[in-house]
Amino acid sequence: MDHIEKLESRSIHILREAYSSFKDLCMLWSIGKDSTVMLRLAQKAFFGHVPFPLVHIDTCYKIKEMIEYRDRLAMLYDLDIIYGVNEEAIANKMTFPDGNCSRIQCCENLKTKALQDTLNGTGVRYRLDHKTGKYYKDTNNQPYTGVIVGVRADEEGSRSKERYFSPRNENNDWDIANQPPEFWNQYKTDFKPGTHVRIHPLLDWTEVDIWEYVRREGIPTVSLYYNKGDGKRYRSLGCWPCTTPIDSTASNVDEIIEELRSGKLKNVAERSGRQQDKEDGGGLEDLRKGGYM
Repeated sequence: MDHIEKLESRSIHILREAYSSFKDLCMLWSIGKDSTVMLRLAQKAFFGHVPFPLVHIDTCYKIKEMIEYRDRLAMLYDLDIIYGVNEEAIANKMTFPDGNCSRIQCCENLKTKALQDTLNGTGVRYRLDHKTGKYYKDTNNQPYTGVIVGVRADEEGSRSKERYFSPRNENNDWDIANQPPEFWNQYKTDFKPGTHVRIHPLLDWTEVDIWEYVRREGIPTVSLYYNKGDGKRYRSLGCWPCTTPIDSTASNVDEIIEELRSGKLKNVAERSGRQQDKEDGGGLEDLRKGGYM
């Protein structure tokens, strides 16, 4: 097997381990390149069918193309998709765009709190009706104790401290200093009741690996990743008030791979367009300790 095939094989093994170990399992789908590669891996792991719901946390400030892409693929692949939202924070205008809190506090309100409540079954969440293509309020308060996440160790510093099977407490808080060891292909999957476990099938993948796999598999990705003639493209996707494009002329997958391999972006962090990272001093560790993706 070549490098990408080895990564694919390990990720599929982890997905199957997660499915066999956790009864209440879901997968976070941010709509970005990483989680969409993870979606393709899940389809391969389970012979075309994804046997658990995909959860998207909608801040109501996502870029329009992202939501259109989400709904198009959900219908195309017949995905069981749920989105969670902190409607209270939105209604009370406790957001950065409304001028009532910092970017970091906005992330805590619209992402962390919405994610915690969605996973615990206490929040407002909506489910896709495949007959109408519309969403309805989901009254099923099922909690999810196993959560598959498209985290890569090379993307940002705190992510490199994760395990493949990374436990959180009942509030989804992350104790970095208290994680199980993982040797070879031996993963701890049994935890005490009340533990939430984040599962990371992409932990060893790099940004180049992701794009190589997108090219190999012909995976459709959001058009925002590609330059449309203005010398700009998005390298990481988030909310429109806090996400900016980078300088780049790469207009297709081949050109993105060449750009990354050539070192043109060696001094540009992958999340350099995410303004909340800069407000937090360049790291997301504190946010992630509190349950952030």
